[in-house]
Amino acid sequence: MKPRISMITLGVRNLAAAIDFYEKGLGFPRMKSPPEVAFFTLNGTWLGLYGREALAEDATLSPEGEGFESFALAHNVSSEQEVDEVILQAVEAGATL
Repeated sequence: MKPRISMITLGVRNLAAAIDFYEKGLGFPRMKSPPEVAFFTLNGTWLGLYGREALAEDATLSPEGEGFESFALAHNVSSEQEVDEVILQAVEAGATL
C-alpha cells in the first residue's frame, strides 16, 4: 500500500513572492515543479502554491472571492521558545504579525 500524501494548496496573488517567502524566508524544501506552480515537501504533507486566478479557474470558480476563505494553517513546534523563533523567522521573511 502506497503512503498517502496530504496536500495544502494555496492560490496566491504573487506567485514569485510567495515562493520566496516559503523557500528562502521559511526554508521549506522546494520540489521540482513547472513554473506555474511550486510544491514544497513538509513532514507528511505537501504545500502547493498556484496563482490565485489559475487555481480559481481549475476549480471553476471566480477569482473575485471575498471574505473568509474558510481555511487555517498551523505550524506546531515543541516549545514556547520555538514559537518565538518561528514567528521571528516569518516576520523577517516578510510576514505581517
